[in-house]
Amino acid sequence: MSQEKIPLKVLLAVIATGLMSFCGVIVETSMNISFPTLMKEFNVTTSTVQWMTTIYLLVVAIVVPLSSFFKKNFKTKTLFIFANLFFILGVLIDAIAPAFPILLLGRVIQGLGTGIALPLMFNIILENVPASKIGLMMGIGTLITAVAPAIGPTFGGLVVSALGWRYIFVILLPILIISFLLGIKNIEQKSQIQKSAFDLASLIALILTFGGLIYGFSNMSNLNLYVIVSFIIGILGLIGFVVRSEKIKQPILNLNVLKNKTFASHVLSFFFFQILSLGFAFILPNYIQLVNHQSATIAGLAVLPAGVVGAILAPLGGKILDEMGARLPILFGVTFADISLIIFTIFSRNLNTTLIIWAYILYMFGMGLSFGNIMTNGLKYLTNQNQADGNAIFNTLQQFAGATGTSIVSAIIALSQNNESLSTATSTAIGTQHAFIILVILGLINLLILFKAIPRENHSK
Repeated sequence: MSQEKIPLKVLLAVIATGLMSFCGVIVETSMNISFPTLMKEFNVTTSTVQWMTTIYLLVVAIVVPLSSFFKKNFKTKTLFIFANLFFILGVLIDAIAPAFPILLLGRVIQGLGTGIALPLMFNIILENVPASKIGLMMGIGTLITAVAPAIGPTFGGLVVSALGWRYIFVILLPILIISFLLGIKNIEQKSQIQKSAFDLASLIALILTFGGLIYGFSNMSNLNLYVIVSFIIGILGLIGFVVRSEKIKQPILNLNVLKNKTFASHVLSFFFFQILSLGFAFILPNYIQLVNHQSATIAGLAVLPAGVVGAILAPLGGKILDEMGARLPILFGVTFADISLIIFTIFSRNLNTTLIIWAYILYMFGMGLSFGNIMTNGLKYLTNQNQADGNAIFNTLQQFAGATGTSIVSAIIALSQNNESLSTATSTAIGTQHAFIILVILGLINLLILFKAIPRENHSK
């Protein structure tokens, strides 16, 4: 069984969709570095420039839940072509955008591409890779979406200082063209097309859900009536989506898979883990710049070694799962991540950049070992028929957790920074400690969930 080979065409198809997903995550995290430059060039405020990230996350979060419907109704290669062409068009628009609204239009179109591409990669792996190699390939797939946040700030910082922000988009173009050519040649259709009606009411409910919740979380540090109303709209939209999905014969996303408690536990853990990771991606570059008074480039470079460690560990963690079962790599990984969080919490008033680098490497070591395996192992508890729905749920929550994690920690730190009697450096350090306390609690809950969800006898057959 362990001697099964992954066909070259399958490997190249995964690389094609993986490159596109990588571009999607890189552009999301690298743009944050360019915000001060964009504010000057287009004469916009901080709250306006944040829409570069918010509108992109919003579109991705709305499109990803539709992936199960897309997979059943359209050929894989057709979806890939649309996703890639959307992304290329969005990148071209942003590279030459003369005004800020045009820049936002490019981000919306990129969001459409990324929203289709992210689940596509995992669907190709689940359908085409031999069972004995699933862990390894899911690890490779996950490292793309999980490690890119650590690489994004470095890439953004270097490109903005050396070439200018437009080159963030220009540099992605050749990568997307390579992805397009590889996908056209190597993506093959495995599952049968099963045409079903598209439910517009469910789409409207999804738009209300993510529109309300992402806007609410993105503006949480400035709590006012608009933010409260947006949270209410989001919650009502979610209730509407769940009720509608229960009523119709062919929902666009089968939420009944969440009735499987083991699968639901893995989903919740995956969500918490992504909140932790995106929280880190916000806290560390800001701490290095505001508390340690280092440049944006140094802040980007400081988080890079951890990104590399995470990249190496993701497929290795998947290989350990294939050979020894899920319990060992997942629980060890989450434990390492929690130890890192505790170190950050203890020393957060006085973190020098060297300590940040090493403690973050420990976190990414744990994350690389466990994060992709949580998704792989969770999907194992679903039938083949429900895998696309399970994949859509994992990927949707990953995107939503991105907005949530960043917003929660930024709101906590902003509360401390409002204390005018303290310097920015001191108030940021205090706020960072408070944020890490919340993240430690989430990390420990995450460990408890997984300890109960993964049985001891979970070994490869």
